Amino acid sequence: MSFNQNNMQKMMKQMQKMQQDVARVQEELKTAQVEAVAGGGVVKAVFNGHGEIQSLTILPEAVDPEDVEMLQDLILAAVRQGQADAQKLAEERLGAVTQNLRVPGMPGLF
Repeated sequence: MSFNQNNMQKMMKQMQKMQQDVARVQEELKTAQVEAVAGGGVVKAVFNGHGEIQSLTILPEAVDPEDVEMLQDLILAAVRQGQADAQKLAEERLGAVTQNLRVPGMPGLF
């Protein structure tokens, strides 16, 4: 077997392992949770690692019929922060799996 064939086989094995690891991390992200709060905790949003909202909690003291816009802003802030945190979690976990992959001309996959 030539040097290039050995390298190709080694690379293929590494790619297969990375695919398995990425699939495992993707499954783990389904059950991972990130929590974001707004307004000192009166609004709480929980997301899974894929950025899908799992629950939204609004405490009664956040509800002021005279200031609905404030509640809307708090909800948006919690949702946006939760999505950003979920994306960061996914990037960190997937990056840990793919960090050894170096493709010429590409700094990284994630």
